[in-house]
Amino acid sequence: MQADRPRLRTRLAVLYALTAVVLGAGPVAVAGLGAWSGGSTREYGAPPGPPDNTLAVLLAALLGLLVVALAAGPIGWLLAGRAVRPLHELTTAAGGAAPDRLPGHGELGKYQEYADLSATLTSLYARLDSAYAAQRRFVADASHELRTPLTVQRALIQVKLADPEADATSLRAVCEEVLRLGDQQERLVGALLALAQGEQRPVAAEPVDLARLVADAVAARRSAAESRGLTVRTDIQPALVSRADPTQLSSLIGNLLDNAVTYNVAGGRIDLATRFAAGRTVLTVANTGPIVPPDAVGRIMQPFQRLSPHLQADRQPADRPQTANSGLGLAIVRAIAGSHGADLQVRPNADGGLTVTVGFPRPEPYSGA
Repeated sequence: MQADRPRLRTRLAVLYALTAVVLGAGPVAVAGLGAWSGGSTREYGAPPGPPDNTLAVLLAALLGLLVVALAAGPIGWLLAGRAVRPLHELTTAAGGAAPDRLPGHGELGKYQEYADLSATLTSLYARLDSAYAAQRRFVADASHELRTPLTVQRALIQVKLADPEADATSLRAVCEEVLRLGDQQERLVGALLALAQGEQRPVAAEPVDLARLVADAVAARRSAAESRGLTVRTDIQPALVSRADPTQLSSLIGNLLDNAVTYNVAGGRIDLATRFAAGRTVLTVANTGPIVPPDAVGRIMQPFQRLSPHLQADRQPADRPQTANSGLGLAIVRAIAGSHGADLQVRPNADGGLTVTVGFPRPEPYSGA
């Protein structure tokens, strides 16, 4: 239905032509009135009406006005085409855009409005290019993470089937290893789904007691922390998030706590706190661990990004497989915090480990669904 809409160039051309006609009609009307009033100087008893030469002048003026009207249309069409030409260039460039080929252009037109539009579109194309690149990296990384355990599973089964001396004990060991790899894939798929859901707007929007969610998450993971000799300390104060998705906030807290347990040192500690400060609800999770370089913080917030292998070895016990961590925990936290409009700060501690602070927006009165 867009073809039925009037075109800007046509409207501008008509506007230019009407302006020229109106401006030209003014002098013609003044001249005509002047010539008509000049008839009052005729001799007494002459018939009413303008003198003969006045009628000729008036006809000449009207003819000139007609010529102006006929010429104003094409001239207005040319001027309008010149004015809207940058818009056609932008439309053509945008029409040829593709995920792997975004248009680039310099400043279009000589006017500030076109310069602003061009700058805005250039910024938009840059953000889209960054988003497409991140999406391609994510798909490649996810494919690699999912393919690796499948390859290992296939190799284990093929090797054991090719072994003529395989017995029930060895086959059972292989089945157990295949199950472990299957559990790893299931956790990875669950993490991918959590990341995708976290990047969307919250499904629910209701008051959430952050303190209760933290207490539940600590209770569910206390045994895992104690098995590694970690001390869990809590300072839970009333902390209400006025409009949030409780499922997503549980995932945020759980991933922060899992991250603090996994990336820690034997005999370390984890500190969790909730509070209401400066008009905001604040969650803080701090843990000991290896020293994290400040320039690595941005990288570990990305999906499938981990620290260097020697730091991995320092943080995980010898009997824990290094592939158990999907590298999505902090990425999920960032996505959920962003979808809730929360401020996320990740700060490396001077003596090792991280301190993560999530500040939720100022509470609002809840009006129900």
